[in-house]
Amino acid sequence: MSDLDWGLLSNSVGPRVRLLRNNLNARSIAASDPFGLPTGSLTIMSLIAQNPGSSQKELADKAGITGPGLVSLVDDLERHGLVRRDRSTTDRRRNMLVLTDKGEKTVAEMFKVVSQIEAPIREELSAKELDQLIGLIDRVLKALGES
Repeated sequence: MSDLDWGLLSNSVGPRVRLLRNNLNARSIAASDPFGLPTGSLTIMSLIAQNPGSSQKELADKAGITGPGLVSLVDDLERHGLVRRDRSTTDRRRNMLVLTDKGEKTVAEMFKVVSQIEAPIREELSAKELDQLIGLIDRVLKALGES
């Protein structure tokens, strides 16, 4: 990292979050490429696995993407045989997203890659510090109305 002085931005969170996001995003793209999937696929598939029966709107809100963005992503996952849309038995307008067996295996494989990507973070921070970091990020997102 450069030794340049942040000046007026010395106590600003935004530039640092942007740098972190850019770095992790580039690594995430590299992780998704071998699977032929767009960035965000692991997030959505993990949310589907952990929250069966969630609406597409709930998933989009939690992942921080637009409704149309989620539809496009789910279309892609469905084409790859990773996700299945089932009609809700209680609300015909609602689709229930379900991981296929192939989707569950792909999530496990992708998570291994992400674990390698995040290894430098886990090596730098203790388990307690990592929990604190995640907690602080969640608090900031909540304060900004994003959680």
